[in-house]
Amino acid sequence: MSNRAIISTPYAPEAIGPYSQAVKVGNTVWISGQIPLVPSDMTLVEGDISAQATQVFKNLAAIAEAAGGDLNSAVKINISVTDMGDFAAVNAVMQEFFEPPYPARACVEVAGLPKGVAIEIEAILAV
Repeated sequence: MSNRAIISTPYAPEAIGPYSQAVKVGNTVWISGQIPLVPSDMTLVEGDISAQATQVFKNLAAIAEAAGGDLNSAVKINISVTDMGDFAAVNAVMQEFFEPPYPARACVEVAGLPKGVAIEIEAILAV
């Protein structure tokens, strides 16, 4: 069996499907896509894309901490948005959570996301 460890924290939303918050193998952590759910009551954050992105990055940060790292341990970020017009606002929020040098990143526009949210972000960390 591999040295696979499942990462879970009450400070990020529970999985809403058959997946783990994150999986760690060696010093690599794969964090599942996070949407703007508030962990304490599993409700969606209300507000614009900046409010949604802020909650998503908070969720990612909580999982990164549970895995023994932080968001600056990220080597790759994948962002999905339902409106590429939100790109600049998401960039502004991201800069509040990361320090240079920034991780590699992709950002794509998608037709829809779970629970009708405007953003979902996943991350790969090296811790």
